[in-house]
Amino acid sequence: MTFVATVGEILVEILADTPGTGFRHAQPLSGPYPSGAPAIFIDQVGKLGVPCGIVGAVGNDDFGWLNIDRLRSDGVDVSAITVIDGATTGSAFVRYRRSGERDFVYNIKDSASGQLMIDMAGATLLDKTTHFHLTGSSATSESIREAVRVAIETVKAHGGTLSFDPNLRKELLDDSEPRAFFDWVLERTDIFLPSGEEVFLFASARKPETAANELIARGIPLVVIKNGDRGAAAYQEKGTVAMPAYQVEEIDPTGAGDCFCAAFVACHLNGKDLETSLRYANAAGGRQVTARGPMEGTSSLAELDEWISATATTTSA
Repeated sequence: MTFVATVGEILVEILADTPGTGFRHAQPLSGPYPSGAPAIFIDQVGKLGVPCGIVGAVGNDDFGWLNIDRLRSDGVDVSAITVIDGATTGSAFVRYRRSGERDFVYNIKDSASGQLMIDMAGATLLDKTTHFHLTGSSATSESIREAVRVAIETVKAHGGTLSFDPNLRKELLDDSEPRAFFDWVLERTDIFLPSGEEVFLFASARKPETAANELIARGIPLVVIKNGDRGAAAYQEKGTVAMPAYQVEEIDPTGAGDCFCAAFVACHLNGKDLETSLRYANAAGGRQVTARGPMEGTSSLAELDEWISATATTTSA
């Protein structure tokens, strides 16, 4: 039976109600919302009915239990989430500028997530995992990279597969140690899921299709490039499948890429063809941006079917 797992940060997100710059004066806020890129990804997998779980760490506080309760209710195995007394669950305060850019105040590195490790519960969860997903932004510290390395080696050792969404800043790859780690991940990747120009961080070519083919030649079976409101395209040796995006009014873009990845991976692992997998992935990402809060737009299969039937696509992928 398919079982999908991920490792990484679990946090809450608190949103400023008004657009502007930063947090240097008192202002109305909304939240807390459950968040964290790997948590959003695995919540969407769970809502699609695919068995799944996450290895993570939260504080023994309301923010931590908010996340655990949400993930559990959406079908995620939370047995490998460590609840740490005396630690604080990670948080991100977010304010949108009028331009659409965002200002952040993070507490992740020094939160419970910074103490994440593969303990006995995590090892048990990984032993039954058939597919592992990595969000690159989760592996920015040496300790988390070591946990991810253990997870990938465990899953690969019993024939499992790996998907990788880089979600990285270019500056991080200027450091030789993270670069070496992500190159190591890429060598083991079965589904590579970069957003737009992220594909060029790992290829010398300067055109998406040429870059994708370069990565395929290096041994990655499937490269899926997310292009936001321009849709997405899947590349493999036998050809390319492109799919237009859906026309939506964007309310909050956070989590759209994670929902896309989750829906694509869930569909692909369950035997759906590339066209169908991309259609559901675009729908999951599109529906997510219409909700305020990073996990508030995750969708069941029935919700996606209904949304797809009611929503027009753009003209090109």
